[in-house]
Amino acid sequence: MARRPAQDSIDSIVREAMDGVVRRASVAIARAVADLAAAQLSEQLEVGVARAGRRRPRAAIAARTTRPRGDISRWAADRRARRVPNFVIELTGLKTKKQIVQKYGDGVVFEKGKPAPKPR
Repeated sequence: MARRPAQDSIDSIVREAMDGVVRRASVAIARAVADLAAAQLSEQLEVGVARAGRRRPRAAIAARTTRPRGDISRWAADRRARRVPNFVIELTGLKTKKQIVQKYGDGVVFEKGKPAPKPR
């Protein structure tokens, strides 16, 4: 068996003294965390089971959240414009908003059944 040095460093003395305390504290902390996690899990499961009992079919949810597409009869090529409607594509022969703005200018309004505005 090896001999211990005559002078122990302060670090090793503190480690030996705290070893038992840390071990006991970590067991208590682990037990408390496990209890809290179990309580939270059981609460969420109860809520999930209660919610699952009153669920609507997916088709009803989808029908409720999506708006029916309306017929677009007027379209302006401004910053908020997303897609170019088919009647504008047929009227101008251009497929992108960028091309339409380049030819007709920003903010030009197209209406279904009326001729195309004059290009810039």
